[in-house]
Amino acid sequence: MTMTVGSVCSGIEAASVAWKPLGYEFKWFSEIAEFPAKILADRYPDIPNLGDMNDIPQMLLEGQIDTTDLICGGTPCQTFSMAGHKLGLHDERGNLSIKFIDIIEANDSARRLKGLPPCALFWENVEGVLSDKTNAFGLFVTALAGLESSLEMKRWPNAGLLRGPKRNVAWRILDAKYFGLPQQRRRLFVLAGGKDFHPENILFEKHFDTLKKYPSLPLAFEKDGHLFETFREYTDCLYSAYGTKWNGNAAAYNGSLFVMQNGRVRRLSPLECERLMGFPDNYTDIARAHRTNRYKAVGNSWAVPVVSWIGERLLRFGDSHEMLLDKMLSAGFRVRLADGEAFYDFGRDIVQLDDFQWNCSAQPEETVFSSMMDIVSPDAPEEIYMSPVGCYGILRRKNERKLPINPRLEEVLVKASGVMTIEEIERRSMVQKRGSRGQAAWQMAY
Repeated sequence: MTMTVGSVCSGIEAASVAWKPLGYEFKWFSEIAEFPAKILADRYPDIPNLGDMNDIPQMLLEGQIDTTDLICGGTPCQTFSMAGHKLGLHDERGNLSIKFIDIIEANDSARRLKGLPPCALFWENVEGVLSDKTNAFGLFVTALAGLESSLEMKRWPNAGLLRGPKRNVAWRILDAKYFGLPQQRRRLFVLAGGKDFHPENILFEKHFDTLKKYPSLPLAFEKDGHLFETFREYTDCLYSAYGTKWNGNAAAYNGSLFVMQNGRVRRLSPLECERLMGFPDNYTDIARAHRTNRYKAVGNSWAVPVVSWIGERLLRFGDSHEMLLDKMLSAGFRVRLADGEAFYDFGRDIVQLDDFQWNCSAQPEETVFSSMMDIVSPDAPEEIYMSPVGCYGILRRKNERKLPINPRLEEVLVKASGVMTIEEIERRSMVQKRGSRGQAAWQMAY
């Protein structure tokens, strides 16, 4: 049977890239941002984009759109992220997680009238939602489960299971760097469905082997006749503002989102960012696409191989009625609630049960590693190479703020900034603190 899907906050549709090859059939999208919507129209012209997700519950109840077996979405994460103001549900973007539940409820109501079972749901967000001060995650999962009152924790575990009167809900943080992408991208994934649906069988795995560490890979290499050097085996998390704010955050000092090509330092190109997320080459390169829009759209999306891994397991184990819950009763992970309700805290990575271990960590049992050699491309546009002034600016901020920096990156930036020594950079930084004339004169020289 083909699993039908409705996609909310669709972005550039990582879900379609991941799941269409598995046989999933997408019935509708929902995206309001202009550039991602153009990509959807270009790449998926036969699938309607419904626009504002707030309109979807009524459309489902009135039969204007198809109900689906699965609804997926990643409601805006900025309100929960380290990069945002962490306002949680005090920000209207945070409240869209509650609107997501309204869509699920409307879809299930319409399905009941057709004699169909409750849908499954897939939800993604940043791990910061687990420690949100407004208890956004607690409200979200307890509402999904159908509990009369919400549970509250100062910080929710990285992996867990909530069994409620309406739905079973499981969640797990997974890191893309273990799924064949050289990017450290930890994200929270939630699966839920009706009482006959057991998401723990999909998200968690029986543990057999010692989890492998990320291997030491060559940082300098030749590819297509060009000499490349990267500064780490994998990058920091690719963020949506990489196109405009690439020189003032942690990645600017550890070098993870820079690459050296033929002796010159540059940022990653949009094509390389697509590869870093698992998209096909030039997926966002549509007519009149600006580079900044491509960066933002890719950085806001999902890591395709992680989503593919979950989708494949959903097809394999989604109909399983094996209840691992009973095996946990004597393992001390269950917190009893009301009759038929329970909360399980699996935030200890590897969970020891009576007769086996359970992997609830950010790393799957079958780990796949890849290299930045697979990501870099020789045809980077000239505009993303760093100027001497840009190199100097990173070094100046590093010294003024006493920030740690990748030693090799510092060496490269010093050379690229104009044959200066570290001591000269420090001296100029001191001058900068006393006034801007020296810096302005130096910049004019370039």
